[in-house]
Amino acid sequence: MEELLEKINFLKNTMTSVATGGQQIQDINDEYKKIYREVRIELKRLGLKNPNSYSDLWEWYGKWSSGEMPQYRIRRAYLIELFKPLVEQLENHNNSEELEVELEGWERIERSVGEIRLRLSEAQNEEQFQAIGLLCRETIISLAQEVFDRERHPSLDGTEPSATDAKRMLDSYVAVELPGRENEGLRRYARATNALSNELTHKRTATLKLAKLCSSSCINLVNLIRIIEE
Repeated sequence: MEELLEKINFLKNTMTSVATGGQQIQDINDEYKKIYREVRIELKRLGLKNPNSYSDLWEWYGKWSSGEMPQYRIRRAYLIELFKPLVEQLENHNNSEELEVELEGWERIERSVGEIRLRLSEAQNEEQFQAIGLLCRETIISLAQEVFDRERHPSLDGTEPSATDAKRMLDSYVAVELPGRENEGLRRYARATNALSNELTHKRTATLKLAKLCSSSCINLVNLIRIIEE
């Protein structure tokens, strides 16, 4: 995270420099474009929106030389406001105690988790919030298919789960892998996460708050199962 923040500050400082009589674009543009690509990829992986649309310094030159920003102070202020929300978000993330679980070997699930984060950062209306619920539900189905073993995890109600019956598969899985009264809370958590994803998918009044709750519980469930598997 610190390295990513350093790269973002490099982009901001370089844009400031070329727009306020400092560096020449032709001298620094290749390095700027390289760092910009690296930042774009990393932000996409984190599911964060990139506020900087200027992938080339000549594009930035076209913006500030068009007459919209005649003074240096206006250009500096514009860049501060452009990058400030993203920098604060990354600093908060860096200071948090969020547990990042390695998903190596679970490529499909890892892609889905990245897509959930990306969609959440861009969602603005009910249809997009519902789509996040659907994506969470599909992620949980993939998770269930990854860990469920028909011989090791017999169905609790005697009904053989279908290939997409994440509820029965995960209920059977956690009953075996997390047995006993002391693990009842974890078993309830797994069941509730699946139920929440289904509820949000069918809720026509889905909100950003519900989408965040669903995304958080889904990702935490993935982390929980991965820790059990490890």
